[in-house]
Amino acid sequence: MATEPARAGGLPIAWRVPLLVLGLLSLLIGVAAGLSRLGWPAPLPDPALSAVHGPLMVAAFFGTVIGLERAVALGRFWGFAAPAAAGGGGLLLILGAPILPALGLLAAGASLLTLVTLRAAQRQPALHTWLLALAAALSVVATLAWASGRPAAAIAGWMGFLVLTIAGERLELSRFLPPSPRARKLFVALVALQLVALALLAMDLLVLGGRLHGLSLATLALWLLRQDVARRTVRQPGLTGFIAVCLLSGYVWLFAGGVLLAWRPDLPMLMDAALHAVFVGFVLAMVFGHAPIIFPAILRVKLPYHASFYLPLLLLHASLGLRVAGDLAGDFSLRAWGGLGNALCIAVFIATMATAALRGRKRQAG
Repeated sequence: MATEPARAGGLPIAWRVPLLVLGLLSLLIGVAAGLSRLGWPAPLPDPALSAVHGPLMVAAFFGTVIGLERAVALGRFWGFAAPAAAGGGGLLLILGAPILPALGLLAAGASLLTLVTLRAAQRQPALHTWLLALAAALSVVATLAWASGRPAAAIAGWMGFLVLTIAGERLELSRFLPPSPRARKLFVALVALQLVALALLAMDLLVLGGRLHGLSLATLALWLLRQDVARRTVRQPGLTGFIAVCLLSGYVWLFAGGVLLAWRPDLPMLMDAALHAVFVGFVLAMVFGHAPIIFPAILRVKLPYHASFYLPLLLLHASLGLRVAGDLAGDFSLRAWGGLGNALCIAVFIATMATAALRGRKRQAG
C-alpha cells in the first residue's frame, strides 16, 4: 500500500502501523497475563506480568488504539504522541521496567489523549465531545489510582474511560435520532453518578461506591438500549445489521455487569463476573462492531463485510456466559475454561479481520 502523505501535520500510514503493533503487543501479553491468572500455562516473558493484566489491556492497548483513532481524526502530528506514550508505557511493563515509570508514561499518554479530545470539543462544542474528553481524563485518574495502590478506584476509572468513550461515540451518532431533553438530562445524571461512585471508591468506601457504580452502569445500559438507533437497524442486512447486533448484545452485558456489581461488590467471584461482563462482554462487542469502520480509517485498508464476522462475536458471548456461570456457581474450572474461550474469541477476531483485509486488497487489485 502506498504511503499516505501527512495531512495537516498528520502521521503517514507507514508510521501509524508501528503504533498499532505496540498496542497489539500489549493486548497479546495482557491476554496471556489474564490466562496466567486463571491457571493456564501462558507464554509470559515474566510471570509477574499477571499482576498488570488490567493496565496492559486498558491503559496500554485501548489507550493506544483510541489515541491513534483520535490523532487521525485531529490530523495533527502532535496528537500521535498520545498513542506513542500509551504504547511505550505498555512496552515498559512488558520489558519488566520499574512500575512507576511505566505507569507514568501511561498517564502521560492518557493526559495527551485528554488534550486531543479537548481540542476536538473546542472545535465542536457538544455533549458528546465533552463526554469524550471526560472519559479520557478518567483514564488519567485511573492510572494514578493504580500507582497509588487503589485498585478499586483504578478499575472503576478505566471502566468509566471505556464505557463513557463508547457512550459518547454512540451519542454522537444519535444526532440522526436525537434523544429528548429529558433523556439528555438523565444521561448527564448517570454520568454524574459514575463520578460520585468513583470518588467514593477513591476514599475506600468500596461497598457503597461499588453499588452506586453498578447502579449507574445498569441504568446507562437501559438508556443506551432505549436511545440507540441500533434498535431500528438490527434487521438490516450486511454490515449495518452486524454492527447493530454487536451493539445491542453489548448493552445486555453492560446491564448484567452493572446488576452484578450493584448486588454484591464485596464478593470476589461476583466482582470477577461483573468486571468481565463489562470489560469483555460490553467493550469487546463494541470493538467487534466498530472495527470494520475504525481500522479502515486508521490504516486505509478495506474490510469488506462477510458473514464470518459473526464467528468471534458468537464465541465471545458463549465463552463469557461460561465464565460468568462459573463465577456464579463458584466453579473455578468452568471460569477458567470460559476465560480460555475469551482469549480464543480475540484470536479468531484478529484472524477474521486479517482475512477481510486480504479480501479487500484482492478486490482493490482486481
